[in-house]
Amino acid sequence: MDKQRTLRGLSVLLGLVLVVDGCYESVGPSRHAPKPGADVTAPADPIALDQFNGSLAESGMELVKGFNPTNPQVGDAIIATFFWVGTTNIIDSVTDFITTSPRTPVGNKYHLVDFVTAGGLSMATYVATNVQGFEGGLFNPDGDKILGVRAALHVPVVDGGILISAWTGVAGDFAQALGQHRSAMGSGVGPTIAHPGPIDVNAGALAYGVTLSNGLVALTTPSGWTNIATQADGVMKSDGEYDAEFTVQSNGGTVDPQWTWDFTVPSFWSASVLALNPTPTTGNLIVTTSTSGSDLPTDGYTVTVDEGQSQAIATNGSVTFTALTPADHLVALSGLPQNCAVSGDNPQTVTVTAGETVTTTFVVLCSAPPPPPANDFMTGGGKLGDGREFATFGFEARPTGGKLEWVQHCPKGINPTSPNCMFGKFTFHGTVTAGSYAAIAGSPNCRTWSGSGSAKETGSHSFTINMACDNDTPGRGADYIDITIDGYHRAGYLTGGKIQLHKSKSKP
Repeated sequence: MDKQRTLRGLSVLLGLVLVVDGCYESVGPSRHAPKPGADVTAPADPIALDQFNGSLAESGMELVKGFNPTNPQVGDAIIATFFWVGTTNIIDSVTDFITTSPRTPVGNKYHLVDFVTAGGLSMATYVATNVQGFEGGLFNPDGDKILGVRAALHVPVVDGGILISAWTGVAGDFAQALGQHRSAMGSGVGPTIAHPGPIDVNAGALAYGVTLSNGLVALTTPSGWTNIATQADGVMKSDGEYDAEFTVQSNGGTVDPQWTWDFTVPSFWSASVLALNPTPTTGNLIVTTSTSGSDLPTDGYTVTVDEGQSQAIATNGSVTFTALTPADHLVALSGLPQNCAVSGDNPQTVTVTAGETVTTTFVVLCSAPPPPPANDFMTGGGKLGDGREFATFGFEARPTGGKLEWVQHCPKGINPTSPNCMFGKFTFHGTVTAGSYAAIAGSPNCRTWSGSGSAKETGSHSFTINMACDNDTPGRGADYIDITIDGYHRAGYLTGGKIQLHKSKSKP
């Protein structure tokens, strides 16, 4: 028996009629639960069939085949599907070797993806990725130094076979390469559809399908799929197919290969399908924050990558940036309040690798702002902004409380495109919450406070003076104010008026 022959197309069928036990109604599909597809990034070169080979009518303690006469490329993914008479998975291990005498073990790892049995026949599919340890592309008609794949069995088989195929462009990491997969089995008489059930296929991925039957009859292969090899002996018939549609698409989709067996007597079928994801060209970045100390912020921060992509992040949280080019990226954390600072570099340089997810962390330490001096208070009044959408204000703020009036002028009414007039004109009157008036670390001329109030136009709101600063006299162009009234926010240097920080011991 020549274990090195290549079967391309349908082998000679023997006119053997198989007798099968049990009822011959469709066996309600016994399918594996689909495995979620891996998170993949943009593919590099499209996945392509490199080499394949196969045989049936094998027997003994192993099922084995080489890629003669031409080795696959180093780095390929190999799909090996084994067929045998029996109802259990009797494969102890799947290994590869070089066809020297004796054989030279190679050591690539083959993972079981699916096993299915029906009608006294079984089928198991194994996958190895990024195969190494042989001379890639070697052409040798004599069969020497060729890569072979072997399934070692713990009981001998009277009939079996193998279909091996090698694929370029598949992701090198098995966990990333393997997408969804599914198997099913059934029976019928007359034209019978065999299919494993639908799986989702990522953009650029390969879909591989295979069917096996004890019915030695004609079959119609799945529409739109490409044949790898159809094999038959006197006991079984198999067909391997692939769908290259998604390897050149920017979007994924769903596949469910469907063969039609033209059974002349009641017969059984099994079918499997799997997806292999492409080699990625981009990577992902997870940014986390860890904030501790006193007077912690509640609004979170902003993470920016390369001064381009930005996302909001919680004070103790994480965000993910996807599809980043493999390179060094500058990652910055902003939006920290005055009493908080990053411990360590900010920004950080992070190296992203294709197909991988890297994580970086910003550690933020916060301290309570110093209390203002005794009898310290602040007053102010003036104008913020020029043009027609300006604001006017007046306030007095003390450790024991105070008052605030803020008027936003909007001559055109509500303007959703304007950050100042998205709520239209309003006059807000607020009361300073006792104990909220505080100094700001590092800014001796500035104070912060908060409170609540209402506007006739917009209703009740809380407010915060994030920062009010007495920087010079006169205040125009020098004094600064930053206010938030719920969803409204405005900040800038005064265009008129004055903010005064009082450090006297009594109210004037």
